[in-house]
Order: sequence, then structure tokens, then C-alpha cells
Amino acid sequence: MQPLLSSGVAGIDWECKNRTMGLITVGRESDTAGPFFKLKSWNAVVKDSDHGWSPFLWVVYLGFFFIHPIAAHVSLKIWLLDLLGAFVFLLLYFGLFFLECPRGLVHIAGMVLLGVLFQPINSGACTFYIFAAAMLPFCVNTQTAAAIGLAVIGVIAAIRGLQVRLDSWSLFFSTLFPIFIGAGNTFFAERNRMNHKLRKANEEIEHLAKVAERERIARDLHDVLGHTLSVITLKSELASKLIERDPERAGKEIREVEQISRQALSDVRSAIRGYRCNGLVAELAQAKSTLETAGLTVQCDAATSMTLPAMQESVLSLAVREGVTNVVRHARARSCRLRLEQQNGSCRLEIQDDGQGFSTVEGNGLRGMRERVEMLGGTLERNNRSGTLLIITLPLREFVAKEEGQQA
Repeated sequence: MQPLLSSGVAGIDWECKNRTMGLITVGRESDTAGPFFKLKSWNAVVKDSDHGWSPFLWVVYLGFFFIHPIAAHVSLKIWLLDLLGAFVFLLLYFGLFFLECPRGLVHIAGMVLLGVLFQPINSGACTFYIFAAAMLPFCVNTQTAAAIGLAVIGVIAAIRGLQVRLDSWSLFFSTLFPIFIGAGNTFFAERNRMNHKLRKANEEIEHLAKVAERERIARDLHDVLGHTLSVITLKSELASKLIERDPERAGKEIREVEQISRQALSDVRSAIRGYRCNGLVAELAQAKSTLETAGLTVQCDAATSMTLPAMQESVLSLAVREGVTNVVRHARARSCRLRLEQQNGSCRLEIQDDGQGFSTVEGNGLRGMRERVEMLGGTLERNNRSGTLLIITLPLREFVAKEEGQQA
């Protein structure tokens, strides 16, 4: 019976099992559990990752049931009864694997009942008790439930064995041996439940990772394309105004549009890979150029010698890009001030304009910016009283300490 010791009804659909089986049920049986006799496809059974072809090997142990009629040369009537019992057993046994939502305890009870009915005429009826005990741990939800079920099977087999006056060996194989088999399978059933939970957890992690990656790409593409398209539009409008009055400068603006478009393509490719920050200094210089092209007076007070961790620098670069894009698009401002400083173990970025201010409702860009900042333990504040003041603060000490620890 070694295969029965090493595995069991691992292929039962666990969600159906939780709804409809077990001495201790997880939830109420739902009307949406599906028809009782709905069958799985052949491929779904044989390709199940938990058992595969094994059920067709385990059923070979049913051969022990036919040792007695062969050895004792029983009558045709007894043979027909034994064949009928074997047929019913096969329906119960394969039902555990082929039914979409098997009622596991019903199948187990049926096997025990077969043992009770056939014990007086076939000493091999203990096979039914053994199969029932071997399958039981996989049809309940806890080890305690399995232990109770195995005890019940042992008591029923013992009472029936004493009634038909079995010899000591037959009584052993009907009572204690099934309990040993079931107790061994309890370990494997628990392992299967843990593996099932682990697979579900891994699937959930993969799903959440995909969602997070989609959100990251959406935020990055919004920042990249939103800023770049705003600059392209701005320069194109300027070139159209200058084309007659100052063709040379108009040509220069068009050439810059071409360069920005090529850079945008590179940024989009880098955003997909997750590495698109050219550095905070370069981003501040680009922001200053963009604001001046839009006709704003720019004041930039930035501690460009500041050393920042790569993650913080990337987030601040994106914040500068998004903030400046909003100023150009919506503020209708005449001047803008950019300020970057380090104080008390934190980095503080300010973007202030004298425009009309923003709506109190945050758009996709600001929401994405806030998410990035808060993921690093920072804060984002927005003041719309006179123009717009955007303040981003990021802690640096924790990350610097980690880097120093890694280098050490």
C-alpha cells in the first residue's frame, strides 16, 4: 500500500471542497457550486499537478478484494455480489477525481458501508476500509477532523469485525491497519493544503506585481509624454509665430522639437525598462529651459552638489518634470522659482509660481507623484493661496545609512 502512503486525493478542487466537504466546513455550501454530477475533462484529471496518473495505479489495490473469492471458490451468486460491490466502489473512488465538486465525506461513507456489507461474505472487504481511511485526510480541512474520521472508521470496522467473528489478523487489517494508513496520509494531506495555499499566494503576488508594474508604466508614460508633448507644442507654436519674422530662430526651434521628439522616444523605451532618470541636475536644467521658452522668469536655487540616493533622485527628477509641466500647461504664470536644499537629514524641493493656481482635485500626474513620494516615506504639500506652491520632502538618513552598511 506504499502509493497510498505517499499521496491521496490531492486533485480535488479545493474551493469546491471548502464549500461542500469536511467535518469542519470553511463556508456555507453555495448554490453556485455547480451540478453534483458535472464531470471534469479527461485531460484535467490526468494532467493535474498533484496526482496525474496516480489514481489509476492506486486502484490496483482493489485486487486484494478478489483474493478470497478466488481462493475459496465461492458460488456464482457471491461472485456477482463481489463484482457489484467492486463496481460501486469504482464509482465512489473515481468520483473523487472526476467530479467537479465531489462530496468527499459521502464517498468515504460509501466505501465504509461497502466494507460493512461485504465483511460477512468476503474477508477482503477490509480493502474498502483501507481506501476510505487513505482518502479521508484529503477530504477534510484539518488534521483534527482527519483524526476523528479515522477513529470513526476504526470503531465501525471493529464493531462489524466482532459481529462476524473475524480472526485476529483479519480484525487487524480491518481496524488498525486502515488507521495507520490514514495517519500517514494526514501528513501528506496537510502538505498538499500548504502547497495549495502557497500556489494561491504566489498567483496573488504575481497578479499584484503585474498591477503595480502597469501602474508604474502608466505614471511614467504620463510624466514622460505629458511633459515632452507640452514642450513640443510650446516650441511648435513659437516657431509658427517666428517663421516669417525670424526664420532663423524658427528653424532653431523646429530643430529642438526634433531633438526633443527623439529624446522622448528614448525616454519611453527607458520608462518601460524602469531606468529613465538622467539625473536631477539635468532635469533642473531642462526645466529651466522649458520655463524660459514659455516666457517665464525663472529663479533656480538648487544645491547641485548634493549627493542623493538613486531612488530619491529619480523621484525628485520626476517631480520636477511633472511640476514644471503643470506650470507651463495650467498656471498662466509670469515667474517660477525652483528651490532644492538639504536640511536635517531630509531633501526639500519647492516649485512655486505666481499663476492662477490649480484645482483642488488632483490629476493623474499629481497622484502619481504623491504615490512615489509616500512610498519613500516622504510628504507632498500643495498650497494654492497665491499661485501654487508645491513642497516635496524626502527623508535621506535611513537610505544613506543602508548604503553605508552595504559598502562596509
